[in-house]
Amino acid sequence: MAKKTAPAQDRGALATADDVRRILGTLDEAKLLDIVALRPTVLDVEEASIWLAGDPDIFGAGRPLKLVAGEIVAVLTADEEEPQRAS
Repeated sequence: MAKKTAPAQDRGALATADDVRRILGTLDEAKLLDIVALRPTVLDVEEASIWLAGDPDIFGAGRPLKLVAGEIVAVLTADEEEPQRAS
């Protein structure tokens, strides 16, 4: 899912809509606006992208995402259906 990473000196800067698109790819406008409204850094968006790509071990086993990165993941996965449980 990750497209490109930013140079290290830019990763702490607030992410723009262009940064979000560059890192996460094409998003619908509502999700893009929701993510930008969180005022994430480029690093937050990159961490969310890595997490969504299935690489959470990069952060350390069992270590949760930081607050804003976790909120980005929540925005991006809000539409996903939860698996049906057998009763």
